[in-house]
Order: sequence, then structure tokens, then C-alpha cells
Amino acid sequence: MADLLPLPIEELLRRIYAEWERQGAIFDLPERAMWHGAAQDLSVHFHGARAATPLGPAAGPQSQLAQNLALCWLGGSRIFELKTVQVNDRLVIPRPCIDAHNIGFNVEWSQELRLQESLAEYVKGWFLIHVLEHWNPCELRREELGSLFDISVGYSLEGVRSDPVARWIDGMRDASGPLRLLRDGLPSDLRALSDVAPPSVLSENVTLSTFHGCRADEIERIAERLFERHDLNVVIKMNPTLLGFDRLRHLLHDVLGYHDLRLRPEDFAQDLGWDHALQMMERLDGVARRRGRHLGVKFSNTLIVENHKDFFPESERTMYLSGQPLHVITTTLAHRFAEATQGRWPVSFSGGVDAWNFHECVAAGFVPVTTSTDLLRPGGYGRLVKYLDRLAVEMRKVGADTIDALVKARAGDSADERPAWRRNLEGYTSRVASEPRYHASRNSGVPRRLESKLALFDCVNCDKCVPVCPNDANFSVEAKAVTFDAAVLRAGQGRSVEVVRVESLSLGGAHQLANFADACNECGNCDVFCPELGGPYKVKPRFFHGRATYDASPALDGFVVESPKRMRGRIEGTEYVLDLDGETACVSDGHFVVRFDRTSGVVLDVTRSDDSDVERELPMWRPLAMSVLLDAVLGRVNPVSARFLAPTER
Repeated sequence: MADLLPLPIEELLRRIYAEWERQGAIFDLPERAMWHGAAQDLSVHFHGARAATPLGPAAGPQSQLAQNLALCWLGGSRIFELKTVQVNDRLVIPRPCIDAHNIGFNVEWSQELRLQESLAEYVKGWFLIHVLEHWNPCELRREELGSLFDISVGYSLEGVRSDPVARWIDGMRDASGPLRLLRDGLPSDLRALSDVAPPSVLSENVTLSTFHGCRADEIERIAERLFERHDLNVVIKMNPTLLGFDRLRHLLHDVLGYHDLRLRPEDFAQDLGWDHALQMMERLDGVARRRGRHLGVKFSNTLIVENHKDFFPESERTMYLSGQPLHVITTTLAHRFAEATQGRWPVSFSGGVDAWNFHECVAAGFVPVTTSTDLLRPGGYGRLVKYLDRLAVEMRKVGADTIDALVKARAGDSADERPAWRRNLEGYTSRVASEPRYHASRNSGVPRRLESKLALFDCVNCDKCVPVCPNDANFSVEAKAVTFDAAVLRAGQGRSVEVVRVESLSLGGAHQLANFADACNECGNCDVFCPELGGPYKVKPRFFHGRATYDASPALDGFVVESPKRMRGRIEGTEYVLDLDGETACVSDGHFVVRFDRTSGVVLDVTRSDDSDVERELPMWRPLAMSVLLDAVLGRVNPVSARFLAPTER
């Protein structure tokens, strides 16, 4: 199952409150990894509107589902570039689609939800963020709470003009109806706790992604449409190809040493050219002024390269580069553009941003500074807080209480009359390419692998698979450490049942890992960082949200909790229904009905429930394992148990 299926707002809210109270976390992000504020004022202005920090997710896997947006907010993000939408909302995306072994590659490039689902998720995310602001679990100052959404759209004029996309944008411009329905539909206990009235305008800003076949001669007309039909502030997201083939190849190969990465001249020929870009910005500036709106530019999209690896399917001829080398490329491009245009337009930035260069990007005047690839690494969303903490440290070093003061202090006194941010950007660009951390020699390693293979139960329990999942699809449970000598029952002719052998079931560790199928798009990132072979999203117990998604995936083993006393599951293709009754349980597989003791594993009685004389076997370790799993998954707050949580008290 690779389709993402959004969760109801009621379950998200119940999980937020219960997980915080019982486990000191929200969506598996522990309190220690949340942003608790700074002594300085980290606020910035984006198209005239205030945001409490310049940090946010780039359009990508961290900005698609409501819980992802909430996780970004908890980490300190305040400007959210939502995942790009387009008229083609039925993409078939290869699996796996993300490779962040060292630098980053992906073949996933647009929303994985239908347009209306994306709109609903962004409304839910907006609502959740305002609930968190109202509740304020980390006791932030009022001035640390302001957040902004930035729409991202692509990739053709025809698509942006289409009724589905136009209605989608209109829905982001006025979400009063969906927000009201969302709040009014909550049970009374949640309405009392979530008594917020978020602004009905989700966004006044759009970033136009000029990628994936977005023709150069259409970009300007798309931007005009966004200004004139939708009354939005517009940012044009530029591609790294704007540097030109020769200059970019020199930077990538000769300077940074990534000789294995192959560029294709045809990708440069099809993209927006330098002169055209400058002329286009001049013309669009006039349109923006007439509309009373702002125009900006963003650097940059990912870089298209040949697929020379064996991680993605062979059908994918190209892949998209991100991470460390893209940081140098994008910084170089941003500096070139700023100097060519005398810094006329505000610049936002994305490309290999992490905790160690975020403050440099902020000092270079970029607003916002967005990140994606770094959050796919161990720690996940928990890495965000380090961005802001490091920024605060750098501000203290120069005695800066505001971002503007940091920019000026880093520039120092100079006879150079250029604005401080441009001088900072020039200085950073002149030295970043020589920093070893961005070179191929420092980025050729891969996460260490053990020779052992993952099993359904038990592993090295490093828990790396939990935070590296951008959708919070992997989670941990605390199970009883048990060992059973489990009978294998066989039914033969005459409806007789006998024990033919005994198999051992052992859960050596109480700490177990599981996967929530509805939030898993099989991107493969947890497999990249798992030290054992097999892939957590493929091997670990897979739980479905309900019967609909369980029944829709008949080829996949997995489980669905139908009530606190009933679980249905497929193991090696055979379906079992487990019902609990105190210390005993009953399991049926369509051939047997077996009652057994849950503590000892002893079979209490068994009957054959079909009329066939065909021999059948029932390995009792399977229902015994299901019994232990059901207790474990309902014993903690997680995406499976959220739907069964009692009314909230806080």
C-alpha cells in the first residue's frame, strides 16, 4: 500500500492531548526536541506579514499531511512552503522514491493526495497549528507564535488555469467554510479544548515551481495569472540550471568533486535561461506593483541528473539532487542573481540547509530559509530545534537581539554601500565552496549495515526508523517479553484435529516497532537508515487504520484493530480474526475456531468450522502473537490507538 490516507481531525487531536499527557511527546516528537523559544526576537517579514522565525519546511515530504505541519511547527518552523500541487493529482510515483544515504536524491516531485485531499489537509494543518498556539505546551512567548503558509503550485499554464486548480487556490484564499465545519464537527470535549478560530485566509503567498516541464515561455503568464486572478504575492522558484551547463558542471565536478553525477545538456536547453529570467522579473515587477502585491524569487529547486544508481527503479532515467552539493550551487546562484539585479527582489532559500549553515542563510537576508533533505536523516523533525538554537548562539556572539541586527553585525563596517545582506551573501558564497563538508570526499559514506536481517518481532531496537519517517508512519510499542511453545494444529478427514508439532514464539524484547500503513507511502527512507536488512516498512507489523484500507490491500500482510477486543490480521496470506475475553481469547481463520489461554498459550478447545476434508494447519504462534500485539498497540498512544482513546480530559 503506497497511497497516503489522511487521518480525521478528531483522532489527531485526541492523540496530541493524550500523547503529551502520557508520554511527553506529540506525534512521536519528544518534548526535548521541541522549540522552547529564544531570548532574542527571531521574527521576520515575508511579503509584509510577520512570522515568528524564518524557518520552515520546503515543499516536500514534510509539508503534505496535517501531522507533518504540526511537527514542523513544534520544531520552530513558522513559514511553511506547502507541498506543490498541480492539476495532475493522480501521479504514479515509483517506490522507493527517496534516497538520502549521504546527499539526497528523489523521484517524487508533487502532491500524492488528490487536490481536494490536499486542501483538506492544509486546512487541518492550519487548524492544528492554531490549536497548538492556543494551548502552547512549550510555553512560548506570544511573539514566538505567528505562522504563515506559502502555497506552491506548478507546472503549466493550462494546469494553473484549470477549474480544479483555480478552485483549490480559491479554497486556500478563503477557507472559512471548511474551518467552520472542522470545528463544529468536533465532539464536545474536543471543542472545549480546541476553542480556536484560525484566520480564514490560509495564505496570500504562492511560490511557482518552474520545474518538471514548466516551459520557459509559460512561466511569466502563470505568474500573471496568479497575480491577477488570485490576488497573491508571487515568488518565482528558479532552477539550478539557470547557472548554465558549463558553470554548473565545473562547480559540481571540478570544485566539489562529484564526478559520478551526470548532467544532461537537454535539461538546460529546456529550462528558463538567464537573460530571459532577468527580463521576465522586470516585467512581472510592473504587474505586481499594479496589483499592489509583492514579487520575490526563490533559490532553488532540486537539480535534475541522470539516474546512475540502483536504488530507484530502472524505469527512472533521471533523479533530483538535493543536500550538500545543492547548497553550494544554490548559494552561488542566489549571489549571482542578487548582484545582477542589485538586490531588488526579496530572496527565499532552499538547498542543503541544516543546523550548521542555517544562520549563514539568515544572515544573507533570505526569508524564509526552508529545509527538507536534512529532516530525512536520523532525528527527523527533532533536528529543527538545533537550527534555531544555533541561530540564537550566533546572535549572542555579535550582541544581536533581532535578525536585522544580526545581518548588520555580520556585515560589519565597510565603505561598500551595498546592503548588509548582499555583503554577507557575497562573503558566504566566496568561502562555502571551499568548505570540506560539502565536497564529495566527505559525502561518500553510507549508513552502517549489520549482516542480520529484520524480523517481524525483535531487532536491534535503535528506533532510527521512527523519526526518519516524514509521515510519522513508524512507531514503537511496549509488548510483554514472552516465550510460548505454540502448537501447530492440523485438521484432517472426519473433522478431527491434532497437534502435529510445536513451534516456539519468542518476543525477546518488550520494545517493538510497527508501521502504520495509511501514513506510509513506501518512500524507503526508513530502510536507508535501518542498520539491519529488509526495510522496517516492509517487515515490521503493519497496521491499517480500518477495514477499508485493510481490505483494499489483500496482497499485504497486516492487522486492523476493529475494537479494543477484536483484531483482524493477515499473516503469510492467511486471515485471522482474534477476539479477547479476559485471560482467554478466540481465534478463527475460516477453518478452525480455537479458544486459548493468553498467558500460557495452552489450547483450551478447538473445532473445525468448515465442511472440507482438505487438510489444514493453524500455527498457534500467530494468534498468540496477535494477542500480544493487540495489548501492546493499545497500551500506548499511537496512530492505531488514537481512534479508541476515551474523551479527553485536560
